[in-house]
Amino acid sequence: MKRSVLTVAGIWLLAGAALAGPQTGVDPAAAIDQEIGIRLADGFKATVFADNLGTARHAAVRADGVLYVALRRHNGSGGLVALEDTDGDGVADLIEPFYRTFRGTGIGFYKGFLYYSSSTELFRVAFDGDELVPSGAPQLMITFPAQRRHSPKPFTFDGAGNIYVTVGAPSDACQRWAGSKGSRGRDPCPQLAQQAGIYRFAAEKPDQIHTRDAHRYSTGIRNAMSLDWNFTAGALYFAMHGRDRLSELWPEIYTAAQGAVLPAEEFHRAADGSNHGWPYSYWDQIKGQRMLGPEYGGDGVKTVVGKYKEPLLAFPGHWAPNDLLFYTGDSFPQGFRDGAFIAFHGSWNRAPFPQAGYKVVFIPFKDGKPTSQHIVFADGFPGQDPVMSPRDARFRPMGLAVAPDGALFITDSAKGRVWRITYEGK
Repeated sequence: MKRSVLTVAGIWLLAGAALAGPQTGVDPAAAIDQEIGIRLADGFKATVFADNLGTARHAAVRADGVLYVALRRHNGSGGLVALEDTDGDGVADLIEPFYRTFRGTGIGFYKGFLYYSSSTELFRVAFDGDELVPSGAPQLMITFPAQRRHSPKPFTFDGAGNIYVTVGAPSDACQRWAGSKGSRGRDPCPQLAQQAGIYRFAAEKPDQIHTRDAHRYSTGIRNAMSLDWNFTAGALYFAMHGRDRLSELWPEIYTAAQGAVLPAEEFHRAADGSNHGWPYSYWDQIKGQRMLGPEYGGDGVKTVVGKYKEPLLAFPGHWAPNDLLFYTGDSFPQGFRDGAFIAFHGSWNRAPFPQAGYKVVFIPFKDGKPTSQHIVFADGFPGQDPVMSPRDARFRPMGLAVAPDGALFITDSAKGRVWRITYEGK
C-alpha cells in the first residue's frame, strides 16, 4: 500500500490554508490576560464568573439568568451546581451545588423544567417559583444501556416536543478485535443498531427506554458531544469527534504526522435518516474527500463518493468538539446572530507532536449554512505553547450557554472555571 509523502509541516500548512477565515477573530499577537486566563476577539470582555467548581461539563441558563452547570466531579463527587450573580458585577455570588452523587454532562431547560443526563439516565426536575435549587423529586425520563466508551448523553430540544440525544459509538472503528493493529472492521457494524448516532425521544414522556422507544434520527456518527437545534433553520446540527489511532493501528498506511491531523472533526447538518459515514469512512480535510476507512479496505487513497453526507465544515483532527451553541442573543454584533460557537476541548491523540484545539471558534451563518470558515473567538486556555499533553493545559473549554442578556458563558473542565463574555466594543 502506498504511503503519503506529505511531511507534518506540509500537512499543517495545507490544513491551515484550507481553514483560513475572516481576520476578525483573536489577534494572535495580543497578550493573554493571565488573571482572566483567556484571550478574546476584539471588542469582547471576559469576567471569571466562578472558579474551582470541579470538572465542569455542559451548562444551561434559566429564563431569569441563573446558570446551571453539570459536574463530573465536585470535591470528590459529581452533581449539578447553581450560580447566580445578584449584584450585576459579572461574578456569581450565590453558588450552590446539589445532587452531589450524580455525575453527568448533558443539561438544558425545556418548558421550565431542568433536564440533565448521566451516562445511563436522563432526568427532569421542576422548580417551585424562583428557588435556586429544585426542592421536588427528579423524574426519570429515559434509560440507556451502559457502555464503557463515549458514554455521556448530551442532548438538545427542537421546541416541538422532541429531545435529541447522542449515543456514542463504543469504539474507534468497530473492529473485530478492538484496538488491535490491523484488525478489520465488522460489516455490518452491529454498533449502528443502537449506538453511533443521534436518537429522538418525546421530550415530556417519562419512563422511556432507549432500546424500546428511541427513534434513530441520524446514524454513522462516532460521538457527537456537541449538538444544538438551530431554530432559524429549523434543523439539528452537530460536530463529531473523528476516530483516533489511524497511524497506531495502520502504520503501513499512515505516518505519525498524518495520524496527528487526520481524520477531520466534522460539522454537519443532520436530517431524519441521514447517514454520516462512521465507521466505514472518514473525512480528510486536507484532500476535501470522504475516504474509505482502513478497517474496510481503505489505503489512504480510496474514496467513498455519494453514499454519506459531506460535512458543512471540517476541522483538523483531534480538536475534540465538545459543545455547540447557536447564538440567539442580541448584545453581540449583528454578524454573530444565529451563528454557531463550537468549544474545542483539546486533543490527546497527536503525540509525539504538540496537541491542538483548546479554543472556542465562531462560524457565521445565513439561510442555514455557514457563510465562511471559522474565526477563533477565544483562545489561550492551555496557558502555554506548545501543549504536549492535555494534563499540561491550564484550562480546557467544555460547555457553552447564552444568558437572557446575551452574555456567553464558557465552562472549563480542568479546574472548573466559568467565564462570562460580553461585548464592550462599538
